Amino acid sequence: MTDQPIRHHPTAISLHRKSRLLSIAFDDGAAFELPCEYLRVFSKAAEVRTLGRPVTGKETVTIEQIEPQGRYGVRILFDDGHDTGIYSWDTLYALGADYERNWAAYLHDLAEIGYRRQEPRQEEKRIKLLYFNWLAQKLRKETEELVVPPGVADVAGLLVWLGRRKPGAAPLFDRGRVRVTLNKQFAEDFSKLHDGDEVGIVPNSPTAPATPDLV
Repeated sequence: MTDQPIRHHPTAISLHRKSRLLSIAFDDGAAFELPCEYLRVFSKAAEVRTLGRPVTGKETVTIEQIEPQGRYGVRILFDDGHDTGIYSWDTLYALGADYERNWAAYLHDLAEIGYRRQEPRQEEKRIKLLYFNWLAQKLRKETEELVVPPGVADVAGLLVWLGRRKPGAAPLFDRGRVRVTLNKQFAEDFSKLHDGDEVGIVPNSPTAPATPDLV
């Protein structure tokens, strides 16, 4: 593996244990969130590649440890005892770029052998919200902690949910009026939420929309 030069290099990598996701960003701007189950069933370890059938029963598998392997990648240790999977940075990049196609093929293979995959139960997420400028004035608070329903998975969904919590609040959280930070980095609509995240909501304009009293 070390004979070939690595084309892609990570700029950030983090493990979200409760949501069982490995987030990884690369130096070309690409960023992926890879489920632990996906990484486990697509392990390059010999015992997985030569199994002759799709790996099953890994719906709730998690990552226990990530060990650097020189400058080219990591070894991932899973809580089911699998610890021989070494993932180069290029492998992780390819797994992220080809996720939709790979996952569809995996589900097809499971169906072919008659295995019914069980979706893991979605967990609630506790997040800290920071409100700025006129938004803090309108809400009469600068910060609060909330438990977000399992169905609110990303920034776009969070803004919609916040706008529905009180009558007349929707204009305050209109995506055209605010920017959102996620753990002190500006976020996109599709940025995923995780338990323990800090979310800042910053108005784009100094002028607040007209809304009824929200208190």
